[in-house]
Amino acid sequence: MWQQTRIQLAARARGFHLITDELLGYLPELSRYQVGLLHLWLQHTSASLTINENADPSVRRDFARFFDRLVPQGEPGYEHDYEGPDDLPAHFKSSLLGCSLVLPIAEGRLALGTWQGIYLGEHRDHGGSRTVLATLQGEVD
Repeated sequence: MWQQTRIQLAARARGFHLITDELLGYLPELSRYQVGLLHLWLQHTSASLTINENADPSVRRDFARFFDRLVPQGEPGYEHDYEGPDDLPAHFKSSLLGCSLVLPIAEGRLALGTWQGIYLGEHRDHGGSRTVLATLQGEVD
């Protein structure tokens, strides 16, 4: 069975945000899938999706500090600055981390590890709401 849901996430501040529970709230039918895959596609070029630590919020703050040092704003020589000094660095961060995830489903649940969660990386100072296209595929009961 195949199913697709468009999810509108609330606007968030720049940084890394744990969104696992929010996404699952839009996908109650996931519980019917005995085996399958969930594909998440973020429809933006200045934000990202990734999997990492879901328990300690300091990891997400450290992620933000690391990526801000790796791709700082205001570097001389950037040509694409039509939407402000955070725009091109946001595109770089999005390309480094990616905008899609494929997650296994087992017995009606995401088969994430004990300490794994889904992050939204918001790379703009004021990015606005973000849209995720979630596609479920697999065997249902």
